[in-house]
Amino acid sequence: MPSSDRRARQREQVRDRILSAARGLFARHGFEAVTLRKIAAEIDYVAGAIYVHFRDKEELIRTLCLADFDSVTKTVAPMAKIADPIERMRRMGRAYVSFALEHPNSYRLLFMQASPYDHDARALERRGDPRRDGYAFLKLAAQQAIEQGRMRREFADAELVAETFWAAVHGVASIEINFSGDAWVAWRPIRRRTEAMLDALLAGMCVEPAKRGRSK
Repeated sequence: MPSSDRRARQREQVRDRILSAARGLFARHGFEAVTLRKIAAEIDYVAGAIYVHFRDKEELIRTLCLADFDSVTKTVAPMAKIADPIERMRRMGRAYVSFALEHPNSYRLLFMQASPYDHDARALERRGDPRRDGYAFLKLAAQQAIEQGRMRREFADAELVAETFWAAVHGVASIEINFSGDAWVAWRPIRRRTEAMLDALLAGMCVEPAKRGRSK
């Protein structure tokens, strides 16, 4: 391997370590409480080394959030081939909860605390593109279901449907992340709770929900 390629690979590995450490610290302590110095200490680096990869804390946060949003989008992107929009929404709900449980730090970072910065041009160029924006992907399925006459009259607004659906799956995911070990509640398996939520939600919104596909 040429020395230039080796250096580029090593640089990428260091960058990934910085992002991974930052993700965990931000998820545990919040954006405001974590400094670049704390991130550097987490991976035994001097603080100045981070500036080789990121101009400042704001650029690091934006880069991290965009990378994690892209991971969410990649999780649901294969579902574009599902013709039935209701079934597509059901599968998206399952995938969303699964992503949250498999990547709790990423989920906390993206959906359980507010970013201190506004969206920049890199983020805004994704907005509204179902191929790159998970929310737009969900809203498109809702709009198709409405156009096919599948939704009840009171759910003829795709934005409302998408927002309500997101709120429901987020509730299941965030409760599992924060409270699954709490002995106060006799928790049923997360898969059963996810399916019960999706069944109730779609039954309430749809004229006739799609038959439940096999849960994976």
